[in-house]
Amino acid sequence: MNSIASIALSGLQGAQWRVASAGHNIANALTPGFRRQVGAQQAVEGGGVATTIERAPVVGDALADDLVALKVGATLYKANLQVLRAHDRMLGTLLDVTA
Repeated sequence: MNSIASIALSGLQGAQWRVASAGHNIANALTPGFRRQVGAQQAVEGGGVATTIERAPVVGDALADDLVALKVGATLYKANLQVLRAHDRMLGTLLDVTA
């Protein structure tokens, strides 16, 4: 099993990829022949996530989907950051108790 910190860090990285991909799609929505980037996250055995980014099979935009992806990515980032902060506080408390 992975540590809490490494699980949260993989979540942060996945959220970062999601936001970057959505931003890329929005910035290039009006580019002729543009195929969107589509991201997928899968749970990793032992904890955490793995993120993959692929090109959409068809040309076109989906601005509503990309705006939702931005919001979801930001929320996931904040949630994983809170896990890291809680882990840091807990570790600090444990070190204070044992020191």
